[in-house]
Amino acid sequence: MALINDELGQRPGPAGVPIRAVLVCLMISIHHSGKATLAEAWQLAAFCLSPAARQHLGLDPDRPSADDPHACLADNRRFYRAFDRLTSLLDPARHDRRTRLPQHEADLLATAWQDDDPDHTRTRGLLQDVVTALVLTPVRWSKGRGYLAGFSGDVGIDTTAAPVFARPPRARRSAGELIASTEITAGWHHSAGNDPPEYGYSATLTVAARTRSVSGSFPQLALGLVLDTPHKRIGANAITTLKPLVALGFPAAFAVADRAYTDQQSAHFAQPARELGYKLALDYKVDQRGVQGSAHGALLIDGSLACPLMPAKLAQATTGLDDTAIRTPSQELTALIAAREPYLLRLKQSANADGAIRFQCPAAGTSPSLTCPRFDRLHQREPSRPAAVDLTDARQRAAHPAAKPRVLPPTPDHKSGELPKICHQHTITLRPGDLGHLDKFRQDVAYLSPAWIGTYKPVRANTEGINGRLKGHDLDLGDPKNRLAHGRVAQSILVALLVTVANDHFLDQWRHTQQPPDEPDAVAATPQTPAGPFDGTPPAGQSRPPSAP
Repeated sequence: MALINDELGQRPGPAGVPIRAVLVCLMISIHHSGKATLAEAWQLAAFCLSPAARQHLGLDPDRPSADDPHACLADNRRFYRAFDRLTSLLDPARHDRRTRLPQHEADLLATAWQDDDPDHTRTRGLLQDVVTALVLTPVRWSKGRGYLAGFSGDVGIDTTAAPVFARPPRARRSAGELIASTEITAGWHHSAGNDPPEYGYSATLTVAARTRSVSGSFPQLALGLVLDTPHKRIGANAITTLKPLVALGFPAAFAVADRAYTDQQSAHFAQPARELGYKLALDYKVDQRGVQGSAHGALLIDGSLACPLMPAKLAQATTGLDDTAIRTPSQELTALIAAREPYLLRLKQSANADGAIRFQCPAAGTSPSLTCPRFDRLHQREPSRPAAVDLTDARQRAAHPAAKPRVLPPTPDHKSGELPKICHQHTITLRPGDLGHLDKFRQDVAYLSPAWIGTYKPVRANTEGINGRLKGHDLDLGDPKNRLAHGRVAQSILVALLVTVANDHFLDQWRHTQQPPDEPDAVAATPQTPAGPFDGTPPAGQSRPPSAP
């Protein structure tokens, strides 16, 4: 409310119904009925709240008489006008949202949602700040009470459809003129499966997830939300949801995303995600698997840099495989993926302030993973002296050169001046831009390896689980009848309220199953109450807000 009140300022005329009261009644309506409609919220405010509750929300303690239709209509219009004040305040393209405009006029208004005009940019940013503050409220409560102590920073990112009740654009029968939808920035959301497209918006959600290596328990909450035109700014919206998590002090571990994010330009998703401290676990389309490119002579194979002399059978193990073969890999494919590991370049030094990373040749170092005659020739490494090996010691057997794969250079081998950089040096430095547009494919765990499977699949399951729960029986984000208000601002606010209430439900369900009834909440040492605009700092409190009447 601090963000909204600062933007409202002092306005002449009657104060009207407080916007805070409208938002609270919408949340109570969502909690009890699953509907984020103004009609349900007004009926609740007018006929269900006690006089004390109405006074607490800034409403007239005397409720309108149900026998007086004029009083009810006047009270209803005041309630609706309060929500209109909010949507007009946060709308960079104000217009009559109840009228279907000619398509060319709607397209002109829609540019306000993506142009570089300073006023439009500031208004869009303010709307997103309000959405983020709403969604993160239960998250800040959870963090302040220690419920997220087991959260290691792994997040899943995905987009889900948020259909609207408005009809899509159509041609006027009389003149043949194209008439726009009342939702001027909506579009067709195409899912990855075989489901038909839905007309509305795409909701980018970032969720708290866990990999198989994480044993702690924590509530799996939605950590971020952005509502946008379908298939627009996919990578940028994901980064928008990740930035507040860094400000909240959450650790950054793996960011797991599907193939829609792999297709984004590196500057839009992969690079800024790494700058925030996240490692990436990605999937690929059929035509993106296998050898994807090279840098300094090292091959980029399924997102990992590898020795240029990796056998072709291993390098092309995933080339042309369909999704079914990837989801349920055969024993042969699993063996080929495991055989790739010794040929992969090893991380020598993590990214510095400039984003440069050092990788080491697998034949270099004190514990090489393979033997390479080319490396021995170029670096004048003498054959190691025979040493006694205790054949009953598994570590000694694995460390012996005879137990490691041997690279087979071509015969005769290339001249020294024709060899790639990775063969001349023990390490190479990979800087941002060295891979060009192929950098979007690079990930931080070997594709289809046990580590990748233990990271990617559980997080994706968590992500799809949250999407399913948001479109379940109690709360259904996929039913446009639950969000009837027109306009992108109204839809953004209502979807944010739905996700906020859903987070509260997820938190309550987790507490019922994970926290003993007699165990008190873990509270922070110094309770804090945010007094200004949302700045990402996690407040802590002694207890949750009072239950809804």
